[in-house]
Amino acid sequence: MGVFLLSPPAFLVFFSFFTFCLLVDPVFGITRHYKFDVKLHNVTRLCHTRSIISVNGQFPGPRIVAREGDQLLIKVVNHVPNNVSIHWHGIRQLRSGWADGPAYVTQCPIQTGQSYVYNFTIIGQRGTLFWHAHISWLRATLYGPIIILPKRGIPYPFPKPYKEVPIVFGEWFNADPEAVISQALQTGGGPNVSDAYTINGLPGPLYNCSAKDTFKLKVKPGKTYLLRLVNVALNDELFFSIANHTLTVVDVDAVYVKPFKTETLLITPGQTTNVILKTKPSYPNATFFMTARPYVTGQGTFDNSTVAGILEYESPPNSLHSSIMLPLFKPILPALNDTSFATKFGNKLRSLASAQYPASVPQKVDKHFFFTVGLGTSPCQHNQTCQGPNGTKFAASVNNVSFAMPTTSLLQAHFFGQSNGVYTPDFPSAPITPFNYTGSPPNNTMVSNGTKVVVLPFNTSVELVMQDTSILGAESHPLHLHGFNFFIIGQGFGNFDPNKDPAKFNLIDPVERNTVGVPSGGWVAIRFLADNPGVWFMHCHLEVHTSWGLKMAWIVLDGELPTQKLLPPPTDLPKC
Repeated sequence: MGVFLLSPPAFLVFFSFFTFCLLVDPVFGITRHYKFDVKLHNVTRLCHTRSIISVNGQFPGPRIVAREGDQLLIKVVNHVPNNVSIHWHGIRQLRSGWADGPAYVTQCPIQTGQSYVYNFTIIGQRGTLFWHAHISWLRATLYGPIIILPKRGIPYPFPKPYKEVPIVFGEWFNADPEAVISQALQTGGGPNVSDAYTINGLPGPLYNCSAKDTFKLKVKPGKTYLLRLVNVALNDELFFSIANHTLTVVDVDAVYVKPFKTETLLITPGQTTNVILKTKPSYPNATFFMTARPYVTGQGTFDNSTVAGILEYESPPNSLHSSIMLPLFKPILPALNDTSFATKFGNKLRSLASAQYPASVPQKVDKHFFFTVGLGTSPCQHNQTCQGPNGTKFAASVNNVSFAMPTTSLLQAHFFGQSNGVYTPDFPSAPITPFNYTGSPPNNTMVSNGTKVVVLPFNTSVELVMQDTSILGAESHPLHLHGFNFFIIGQGFGNFDPNKDPAKFNLIDPVERNTVGVPSGGWVAIRFLADNPGVWFMHCHLEVHTSWGLKMAWIVLDGELPTQKLLPPPTDLPKC
């Protein structure tokens, strides 16, 4: 076999072309390989050691870094007794629904000793997303950030930061979260709450025995830092602030927004927010708490505690500052139930809607949907005493349908035409029995159960109004839609009025997200284009509500063109 050699001039031309390709990045990006070994390892927090499920022995898990246009091949190997699946939260998964990750929706889970390669390409997205387990409550410890950089040579639409720092909010349970939810589902009552919130896995000095487990952000004066905030907490929306510093919001859910300044922000589970922190021009002779605590609207118990990290300025050279105790400033966060702040903050979020980053809001609507989201009850089993309302079990539903998870993958059943006995395509487009949704609740709070889906032709333009209900108390619900971004075109309090409220919709520059908080005692309207064939989960990102059934699925059919069809399943797709 001959050896191919380039003459010196030809080699120089080839080398120059190769270098040029590296500089400008090819259109389709590069392929990046990751390996996730899911294993048990011991972690100590709050002076309490327990064995947790983690990736590569890291808690939080490893960050994934890629550029827009890159292909990712992530091999997940399951070394633990639990079934596992990983969701790449916010990734569009265009035609690659087999890689989306929710167990029994797009795949059967990865069983003990088995592996699966998640194969997807990042198309038209840049910013911060995250990955997490998508089965039961395993995401309590199985999570990590996804950093999506712009294509090489494409700048941010804001000044380039000096440094970028992921800040991931989580929840720590001294008990095994799997035991917590298992007990709750058995008794029908609310689950025990977490013992602490965390920043990058650390609870911080406001908790017992945790001063050494504190996240410290060390900064230099006169610099700009891009903080990539992610809320992976199981059950709590969070307020966040840094004492004596102003933050500029520039991106949410991997979509650029019109920049605005704020001292405090609200972030729900399932949401990400990129903010610019501009440090003080000179050494301030002080340190500053960065704290997060819950925004609470429901009537159930919750973890009423505060996580704190510390913002520390590097002291000047040859200074004595490092050896003295500096004053520590603390931020003032909104009241726990400050819905007014939550509303005002949400209303500040607007798409850039520029020539380079347009807001492609569907201007016409093919199908309208009206979904009630909220709590309810289900009957207690015979000869059992249940701890839910009036001896029932807690439940949750969309349009009074509490979603029953199948025992095989919905996507497989759809793709192979084997839906019989798995799901039915009759999810109601509006409540079957209308009532005064935010007024006095009906006497009958029982939910129905079923594995029902909505089927949409390819490229259907959808408008969906989601209405909170007062059944068992009004409550904010962060709803997450897989496979799509959507535009938040309107929101309000009370019952949605289809005759008056649409006149106030913003169809020019509404914010584009993948997770939205349905206001407590109110409604939110979204639009999206069903341009991604597959089966797409939609659920509350408060894990307890998902466990109780506040979830459903959309099936988007293939289009006519080859580029509008779901790709066939990979050969290593897990089996149930």
